[in-house]
Amino acid sequence: MRLQNRVALVTGAARGLGASIARAFHREGARVMLADVRDEEGTVLARSLGERADYLHLDVASEDQWQGALEVTEARFGRLTTLVNNAGIYRLKPFTEITLAEYMQVVGINQVGCFLGMRTCVPAILNAGGGSIVNIASTAGLEGIAGALPYTASKHAVVGMTRAAALEFATRGIRVNVVCPGGMATPLVAESFNMSLESLRSVPAEWSPMRRMGDPDEVAGTVVFLASDDSSFTTGSVMVADGGLMAGVPGGPQ
Repeated sequence: MRLQNRVALVTGAARGLGASIARAFHREGARVMLADVRDEEGTVLARSLGERADYLHLDVASEDQWQGALEVTEARFGRLTTLVNNAGIYRLKPFTEITLAEYMQVVGINQVGCFLGMRTCVPAILNAGGGSIVNIASTAGLEGIAGALPYTASKHAVVGMTRAAALEFATRGIRVNVVCPGGMATPLVAESFNMSLESLRSVPAEWSPMRRMGDPDEVAGTVVFLASDDSSFTTGSVMVADGGLMAGVPGGPQ
């Protein structure tokens, strides 16, 4: 029960990594507000978790909706101590074919959504006596991905914003950290390759040192750690959960 007496708002929580994080937080004793634009899936998941969970609709690129989400969360659970900025989209397209509208859509959700979440929720977390913010980036925030320039740019921005925010609030009781997952078998990734989740899981991951994609539950544990007092001296950190991907090229020259 490492998160007992915590109140968490998790974005992109209807499925994939966000759903795994919401379930893990709930298991650890937190009260959890699930936020997403996939209302049916999010509502079903919140109801399955029970009394300490609820769901609200949130487009993270909307400043007005963020303020409403905070008000609903505080009305439902009394306060806010923990924010997980997980919502994001992934688009694969050659650089020269990307339109400005497509670029701004990715940036608006992945980057601006993270900024709005922190800016909206920091005062509430301060009023609650402090807490933790965990932003979800990607290994694309540490390296480039060909064919995914907007995504790469947005995730680099999330890493930078995390470090800057961590410095600003280090003495004010809010820790800010970022998790960079590697390739995971999630609906978001499956849809970007136009395949089913089951098909994605069966694809050999030759690019991975572990030779497999990650499961969202394996990354959720890292987020729990950063939200808990187990990481009380950790802020501004970039936590990589990628099966060894960023360590180097597997099977290189000896």
